[in-house]
Amino acid sequence: MSYSKLGRNSSQRKALLRDLVTDLIIHERITTTEAKAFELKKLADRMITLAKKEDLAARRKAAETVRFEPTLEENQNAIQKLFTVLGPRYKDRNGGYTRIIKTVPRRGDAAAMAIIEFV
Repeated sequence: MSYSKLGRNSSQRKALLRDLVTDLIIHERITTTEAKAFELKKLADRMITLAKKEDLAARRKAAETVRFEPTLEENQNAIQKLFTVLGPRYKDRNGGYTRIIKTVPRRGDAAAMAIIEFV
């Protein structure tokens, strides 16, 4: 699978994508650069596919990527939200769980920006 390096080494890139996918699960909509959004889409769709399986192996595989952060709901973390809210929501859908909406360039450096959200 080919991927964009995003101007980082492998450990930095992995940490960045873990943070982004965790924030996307918690908030269900985030704004980032287009390049990061397209890389995040692949990872987020993979996490939803794992959440649809609802078994222990899938939870452990998702826990390798998604950070253990509390969500906006009380007594729930990002992994629990992934498996209790997002997985059942897309049970009947075969892929295409996220959408990318391009927005205006960032003011400071004119980087192409995008909103990525769950459908």
